Amino acid sequence: MPIHIFNGFTCNARWPSTLKTGTVCMLVETEQGLVLIDTGPGVEDYAHPHAMLKLYRIITELPFDVHETAVNQIRQLGYQPEDVRDIILTHMHFDHCGGLPDFPWAKVHVHRREFEAFTQKMRRWTDIAYIQRHISHVTDWILYDDGDERWFDFKAIRLPFTPEMWLVPLHGHSWGHCGVAVKLENGWYFNAADAGAVYNNKTPAWLIKMVLGPHDARLRQFMRLHPEVVLSNSHMFPEWFLHKVWL
Repeated sequence: MPIHIFNGFTCNARWPSTLKTGTVCMLVETEQGLVLIDTGPGVEDYAHPHAMLKLYRIITELPFDVHETAVNQIRQLGYQPEDVRDIILTHMHFDHCGGLPDFPWAKVHVHRREFEAFTQKMRRWTDIAYIQRHISHVTDWILYDDGDERWFDFKAIRLPFTPEMWLVPLHGHSWGHCGVAVKLENGWYFNAADAGAVYNNKTPAWLIKMVLGPHDARLRQFMRLHPEVVLSNSHMFPEWFLHKVWL
């Protein structure tokens, strides 16, 4: 069953170098229906930008194009937004869950630690990326806790979908941050989200660790050892999105 990859939010860095990146969103055709992995910002974010988006428009270069929203790109793929029955969040920062209000009927799957961090008082500086209005329309949460199962050498949580899908805890960038692994016909697609920057050799390792957490080196090693796994992070270079469908 195909995985459709699209850029849900173009965000080009100004420092330490001018990196052009897009935000990986995944639309997976499963036996249970369409599953969206991360939403990018939503339509309301473009109509009424919150403080974090206003800040990003200053410190980064944004085309700020509402056509990049998941709800619009799903229509461009020939589906209706209502076809999306489930949404999996790698984490709940604004550039990953801002589109939730565009899918108020969907079940939302996320790690319990992430949900609890989002709904509690701010505990560290990265929590400013939690925007409370993004969850105001969600009525059906599916929360997951760490368990004893493994996907390769990572602790992981089996998700209730076919093809086989796993939530892979990679806490650090946020309190309950996870990657998502999806079975392909001849391997896997592993979206490690904001747990590293494995294709970025320009940003210093200390800065990656400070912002993204401790997993980058492990992910780079995993990628070398397992060529059958297509590994991406959330923020990828434009050429990544030229490969629009993985089978």
